[in-house]
Amino acid sequence: MADILRIGREHLASQGAAGLSLRAVARDLGVVSSAVYRYVASRDELLTLLIVEAYNDLGSRVETVVAAAPADPFARFAALADAVRGWALREPARYALLYGTPVPGYQAPADRTNDAGTRVVVALVGILSEAWATHAITGVPAGEDADHDLPPRLAADLEAIRLDYALALPSWLVARAMSCWSGLFGAVNFEVFGHFGEATLTDAGEMFDQTIRLLARQMGLVQQPELPVGEDGPGRGGAEHVSGLRGPHPSGARRRGAGD
Repeated sequence: MADILRIGREHLASQGAAGLSLRAVARDLGVVSSAVYRYVASRDELLTLLIVEAYNDLGSRVETVVAAAPADPFARFAALADAVRGWALREPARYALLYGTPVPGYQAPADRTNDAGTRVVVALVGILSEAWATHAITGVPAGEDADHDLPPRLAADLEAIRLDYALALPSWLVARAMSCWSGLFGAVNFEVFGHFGEATLTDAGEMFDQTIRLLARQMGLVQQPELPVGEDGPGRGGAEHVSGLRGPHPSGARRRGAGD
């Protein structure tokens, strides 16, 4: 099975998810197709296995980096965001499988992908939950309750999420966390898929840092001065910078054109 997944990852990088084929995987393994079908029933099954593997790889990276980050909530959120970006830039094909264009004719089975696929947002909510419990959230609405300002259907959805995950957070903060979640991956998507254009930004990492500061502020997480944060961009590792999220990014993380 490990060899099947390895070849599947290679084909994903060279041909894209839509071009994935069990026959081609069998050919590269040097076996007949029937040998592969004994382990993987179909192309969709292989896609599901690759998706779960990629989600867990990303989730493990995020959890490891967050656990090693300083206790300050902003630093932990910055570490989480940097880990997502770093993994995406190192694994663009696998990232595209998770967050890019849906594969025609394929629907990921929720019962097999949800647990792995929510590891990053669960880590994010964990950071917020600790910050809320220790009164580290700034900009709390008057009366510490803005839930009544939410549209009724959204309020019901957020309440269901609170119950499903046994969250002590108020619904208004859950809403901000979800907005931050989508904002984080939107920022990563723009860089990975070259949506900024070829010469728009000298260093896309600096734009990402600014976005993370704004998203953190939206959630009430304030950056503390002179506090090192997690560093996980391409070609780098460990906590290393003080004022600001991190230092200059290597040339490989700069100026991705729309055709990259």
